Amino acid sequence: MNEQTLEKMKRMKLLGMHRAFKTSIESGKTEDYTSDEMVSYLINSEQEDRQNRSIERQLKNAKFRYKASMEEFNYGTDRNLDKNQLMRLGDCTFIAKHENILITGSTGIGKSYIASAIGHQACSLGHRVLYCNVAKLMGKLKNAKGDGSYIREMAKIERQNLLILDDFGLQPLDAQSRGTLMEIIEDTHGKSSIIITSQVPVKEWYDIIGEKTIADAIMDRIIHQAHRLDIKGESLRKKSVKMAA
Repeated sequence: MNEQTLEKMKRMKLLGMHRAFKTSIESGKTEDYTSDEMVSYLINSEQEDRQNRSIERQLKNAKFRYKASMEEFNYGTDRNLDKNQLMRLGDCTFIAKHENILITGSTGIGKSYIASAIGHQACSLGHRVLYCNVAKLMGKLKNAKGDGSYIREMAKIERQNLLILDDFGLQPLDAQSRGTLMEIIEDTHGKSSIIITSQVPVKEWYDIIGEKTIADAIMDRIIHQAHRLDIKGESLRKKSVKMAA
């Protein structure tokens, strides 16, 4: 009977329940549970398994650049990082409020890592997240306009709860990229949150976007109720090389 039950669980894709019941049988612990306790144990195991698989799926779909963790932040006194602020951002309530995060600082300072860590945390809480390098995203969307997949790609971006735009401002936007960015910001404004990382101070983003009217419209939506992290200090990459040497 147990073998038949296990087979039915597998066919019904009750994988967490299947694993828990099989383990109980193999360890001889099935008699340690009352009927109510066994039902509760199996249901809890299934729920936990589904949550874990959902998180794994969210992490895979996010396409993060780094495998990052909030617990591994370097809060050195020279970095201008407020631990309390980062812990508050880590609870991801800013996503429910549709607020943005703007992270600036010199190259190698850890901007992308912090953005990815917050993104990982968001995935673990059940949010849909997408990580994109800005230059690569604009190139991809330009190609999408040519092959007819642009609407599908933009719909994918709009479905996210959190969009991470990494390395913004490495080069000025051309007219097509400017229009695409405006469309992304317009589609997500008030519906989801964005994290933007950049080596360039926020006040200089107007010049990077170009076209004053569009720049004003984009910046007004980005900056409104945005949390700002301006990271200071020496490049962590250079520091790690020195330590290795």
